[in-house]
Amino acid sequence: MANDNDRKRRPGDRPDARRRRVLGGLGALGATSLLSGCDWTQSQAVQNFLGHTEKLTQAAQRLVASREALAPKYDKSQIAPKFRPNGSINPQTPAYRQLVESNFADYRLDFHGLVDNPMSFSLAELKAMPSRTQITRHDCVEGWSCIGQWTGVSLGHLLDRVQPKANARFVVFHCADHLYGSPQPYYESLDMIEARHPQTILAYGLNGGDLPVANGAPLRLRAERQLGYKMAKYVMHIELVENFADIQGGRGGYWEDRGYDWWAGI
Repeated sequence: MANDNDRKRRPGDRPDARRRRVLGGLGALGATSLLSGCDWTQSQAVQNFLGHTEKLTQAAQRLVASREALAPKYDKSQIAPKFRPNGSINPQTPAYRQLVESNFADYRLDFHGLVDNPMSFSLAELKAMPSRTQITRHDCVEGWSCIGQWTGVSLGHLLDRVQPKANARFVVFHCADHLYGSPQPYYESLDMIEARHPQTILAYGLNGGDLPVANGAPLRLRAERQLGYKMAKYVMHIELVENFADIQGGRGGYWEDRGYDWWAGI
């Protein structure tokens, strides 16, 4: 997800056009090591995605990396002093502002769609479930990376609770923010393999504290084998579907509807 403060736009640029120009230029740049936890240039993972692996299909990538292969993990000493916020940083819809004012006491995460057991969870209920903490690197499609420590509940654990139907193929994340003033809220999706990956969590904590609003409170998706635009923030409800043809632009995500690949594995 892009950030207006990250990079100056050319006059008349739409965010998606600006990103495509950045993508075109990244392949010629060399990767640098991450010493401070947050790097403006580009990470090797982004280079791999934009260079060699962009030509691979999703199936081919999964032949190389098994379903259980883990994204790299990092040491606490490598955590960025402040995890860089990007995309929407302060949604202004009345419903979301009310949640912020109540410190998310009234928040409910609803699961619906192709599930045998539709359920709704409060933030307190989610925090009381078995948690996972992981130190990983966020790789943005614009070329920067940042290392943070995330704490949250396994998405696989929640899927076990709601019991997906046999024809449920995708997990769709519906969000509170309207990126760049879009009339429709941000959304993203994963297939069941990535949704059940052990590092795929709904994070409510960042670097030992509560997840800040700028970084997606109360919940954001962390799918650590994917590029940053897949990491939906401000997750409000989750829908299980057989396909996403009838959801917004029909390509499975805000950026995908604007021309990005749905498969963003790194």
